[in-house]
Amino acid sequence: MRRASNHVASWRSTARLTKWLHRTSFASVSSVPQRTFNSRGIGSPRLNGVAIAREKSARRYRDWPGARQVFGATFVADDRFIRPLDDDRLNLAFHRAAPSERFDELLDLFDSRIQGLFGDTRPDCIIPKLSAKECEILERLQREEEQEQMSLFQPTPEEMKAAEELRTTAEDSLFRTFYRALKARIMTHQNPVPIQVIRRETFLRPDEEGQSFATRAWNLATSLFYKAGHEPWRPGDLLGNTCFIGISFHHLKRREGDVVYASVAQAFSNDVEPFALKGSLVPHNQRRDRQPYLTESQSASLMADVLDKYKDRAGMLPGRVVVHKTSTYQPEEEAGFRSVAESKVSACELMWMRSTAFRLIRKGMQEPWRGTLCSVGEESYLFTSGYVAWWDEYPGPHIPAPLEIGSCGKTDIRERARELLALTKMNWNSSEGLGRFPITISFARRVGMLMTELSENQIPNPSYRFYM
Repeated sequence: MRRASNHVASWRSTARLTKWLHRTSFASVSSVPQRTFNSRGIGSPRLNGVAIAREKSARRYRDWPGARQVFGATFVADDRFIRPLDDDRLNLAFHRAAPSERFDELLDLFDSRIQGLFGDTRPDCIIPKLSAKECEILERLQREEEQEQMSLFQPTPEEMKAAEELRTTAEDSLFRTFYRALKARIMTHQNPVPIQVIRRETFLRPDEEGQSFATRAWNLATSLFYKAGHEPWRPGDLLGNTCFIGISFHHLKRREGDVVYASVAQAFSNDVEPFALKGSLVPHNQRRDRQPYLTESQSASLMADVLDKYKDRAGMLPGRVVVHKTSTYQPEEEAGFRSVAESKVSACELMWMRSTAFRLIRKGMQEPWRGTLCSVGEESYLFTSGYVAWWDEYPGPHIPAPLEIGSCGKTDIRERARELLALTKMNWNSSEGLGRFPITISFARRVGMLMTELSENQIPNPSYRFYM
């Protein structure tokens, strides 16, 4: 048993590369009067000021020293970018008879106001601000829709086959949320601006109820800073000129009524900004061992598309490609990926990872360390969760669950584990930066979730900024 080391990657902060006191501007789209937004919302100096962390663990939860000290930036809500919603249209949306009509009317209302901010003079990020009334109505609409959709799971014998197909789409499609739908709508417009939906309690909740404001400020400011066009950090010792690709599959119900899998590829490299691509549609019956897979031609096409887009962004092809999946590779997939990659780059490695029932108990009270690599015969287990030394604690409620990792072909499993662990730290949606899965997989999953809100012919925006 070896420890891949939680310090497997050094980090270089890209925040300091921005001009000192960079002015990051934000827009508000809200039915709440502007004075309320400026006094209690992101436009106030709360993120620019100092906040004291109230949590017990001082090593994990740090005081917030202000955006200037952390990012060399200030957060500003410019009055030019405040867009109140039309009261008449808002009331009309609230009084629609059907829940779906109310949902869509409210979505159209926010969308129309947000589009007006996509001009030559624009904010860096847009914050839709939902009032308490709007939140209450959306929550009620979601409950009503869930009750309607749950009737699908009580089918007659004649409906059993169709219901079984729909059952697997429940998590991604049936329980549709306003936030997801709005993000999907915005990203389809030409030259859009990323949005950041902020719940009211993020700013209004007292420190005594959950996370202190200092902790919320760290997380929110990190996310806003990235969405505004900057990168808070990058791994310092991942090999350059390497393209890591994550592959995932998601249910998609087409207009014709049949359910298919949509394949998604996400690419990450230290040389280019993360980007995503929509791959081929996979028939629902194209499965082995209950898992969807790509044919040789589909795999080859997806690899070619990723390499072409990488070259467009970096100006050259990568020297090495590493593919990540959450299931083992079928022979057709290996053949397709390798046929294209090995004709264009010097090395291609195919890695897989999956959840497992394997657990490791250490002698004493301390949990296995995050970064531990445990080998049992030919099997390898990487603990992407576990005891974190610099926090002096394990940030989890249960026994740490590792990922089983493996490769299609020979590889240095310890080096691949180091890469995987480094990529789990690339979650710019939180200042902690620790995830269970690498960004290659987590990003691809986010893309897939939003794809359920897009029509079959719409192409998802490739930038990671629109999915966080």
